[in-house]
Amino acid sequence: MSVWVAIGVTAVGCYAVKLLGLLVPAGALERPLVRRLAALLPVALLAALTAQQTFADGQALVLDARAVGVGAAAVALVLRAPFLLVVAAAVVVTAGVRALGG
Repeated sequence: MSVWVAIGVTAVGCYAVKLLGLLVPAGALERPLVRRLAALLPVALLAALTAQQTFADGQALVLDARAVGVGAAAVALVLRAPFLLVVAAAVVVTAGVRALGG
């Protein structure tokens, strides 16, 4: 399959998903369950992406500097640090562990 065919199929698919979203009746979106799911779904997807990027290397499960950086970010979050400080803590701790050979 050509790269351009794949790009075209992906673009059409994205447009179709967007169109389907616009066709959903407003009444269906006002249900409490739908509102709750819409609020929680981005958090769940971000958590899954973070876990996959942190603890996976191909098909293998790994614990390396990335896990320590996520731990540092978690500690910063518990201490109610501002978001940029949380990210900075994760970056600095990950870089430090990697520099020390981890």
